[in-house]
Amino acid sequence: MISFDNRFVRELPADPEKRNFVRQVYSSCYSLCQPKSVSEAKIVCVNETLAELCGFDSAFIQSQKFADTFAGNYQLQGMQPYAMCYGGHQFGNWAGQLGDGRAINLGEVDTPQGYKTLQLKGAGMTPYSRHADGLAVLRSSIREYLCSEAMHYLGVPTTRALSLVLTGEKVERDMFYDGNPDFEPGAIVCRVSPSFIRFGSFEIFSARNDIESLTKIADFCIVNDFPELALDAIQNSEQRYLQWFSEVVQRSCKMVVQWQRVGFVHGVMNTDNMSILGLTIDYGPYGWIDDFDPNWTPNTTDLPGRRYCFANQPKIVHWNLFQLAQSLVPLIKNTDALQAILDDFMIQFEHKFLSMMAGKLGLLTVDKEFVMQLEELLHQGSADMTLFFRSLADFNASDNFDYFQGIFYQEEAFNQEYENQFQQWLDEYQSRIKKEQQDSELRREAMNNVNPWFVLRNYLAQQSIEAAEQGDYSMLYDLAEVLKNPYKSQPQFKQFGMKRPDWAKNKAGCSMLSCSS
Repeated sequence: MISFDNRFVRELPADPEKRNFVRQVYSSCYSLCQPKSVSEAKIVCVNETLAELCGFDSAFIQSQKFADTFAGNYQLQGMQPYAMCYGGHQFGNWAGQLGDGRAINLGEVDTPQGYKTLQLKGAGMTPYSRHADGLAVLRSSIREYLCSEAMHYLGVPTTRALSLVLTGEKVERDMFYDGNPDFEPGAIVCRVSPSFIRFGSFEIFSARNDIESLTKIADFCIVNDFPELALDAIQNSEQRYLQWFSEVVQRSCKMVVQWQRVGFVHGVMNTDNMSILGLTIDYGPYGWIDDFDPNWTPNTTDLPGRRYCFANQPKIVHWNLFQLAQSLVPLIKNTDALQAILDDFMIQFEHKFLSMMAGKLGLLTVDKEFVMQLEELLHQGSADMTLFFRSLADFNASDNFDYFQGIFYQEEAFNQEYENQFQQWLDEYQSRIKKEQQDSELRREAMNNVNPWFVLRNYLAQQSIEAAEQGDYSMLYDLAEVLKNPYKSQPQFKQFGMKRPDWAKNKAGCSMLSCSS
């Protein structure tokens, strides 16, 4: 039997205003609000494994009541819907109050893996919706559902997706921000996470000098989301806050290293999109690197500055952590200790990054220069990142540069000098392999466990969206299935593990996207 235990609502200060209208909300961590009723809830996808973990039985999962529950039409006993108040820095600028503008938390369930918060994305207006309608469309909801689960199975820290439900409504969206809006099918994703607290959850109270609320949410977060710190016999609260911040830094570092490993680009790394748990959160205009371009960003809004491009992600995580640290100064007077933890981030990142790259290359250790040489070669030749590293596991001393034909996007532009440079790198690579004297089969297996065959390329997501908008969900279901085993070859799905086709390079939705959803 599913059991709700809504600690966030029970233990943190609530907005006293019960009416649901857009406003500034002060001295409150959340506002109670109800999802908007929809005309016809219809299930498109259900993550049955996750649903069962949350306590739902198979009969309920297959029922219309399940669809109505996760479309916002029906509430189970114990649910207490609310939207969270938080602020954030967007594209480097303080934006003030933001909050859950189109997300409504249904409540927290106690599971064998700990507490999980169930959250509807696209369920209608909240006090934090500003000028928006709080709704979402099928296009963005498919991307959210698929990517959440793809990242999970890739081994990247992430929120999860429980369900994807059509609402039967039409939602107006200007997909290209060009003054030509259109109506799209409405949809809602139920997201699942131990917590949806963000960096901005602390920034908003610090910016308002509301130290009481800042202290309450920090203490709540430590007790409920970092229990190992809460149970530590630390008498000094400032020391506990420092240890907590250090743990947030470590988790954030681990997350971004995993992004770089699989070639994922978040696209909107604002502080309100940074989970305090170090989870990937808020899947909007994300993308995976196809041709290896460190300056690539999937977000049209991020042009021309490319603040959130692939290469910048570690630096932006560091910048965001600095903003979080600033917001915690009222609780941590020892700013030198805070700064020391921040300074350690890039040291941590470089160590973890080189260790991760050694794993991708099948080596015990690598140096920064060797990795940078490879990245420059991959960039110059527009190599497909995923295919290059996956192919590398089967590369041996009898092979040469020609072994990699077919994984570059601009092979016709190669010259002899480039091929010679790449061959020199490959020769050095083989020399390092020989020196390490690893078992070749174990090495190959280890490489294939960290270099995926399958990632959610934007053109694949877009193809599944276009079919789904016509009522055909077969590609969506196939993608969801193949992405559960991204490190296995799965020959029956080989079409999903191929290089991006030429037609998709500049097609809308297949390369860059806007934040419109």
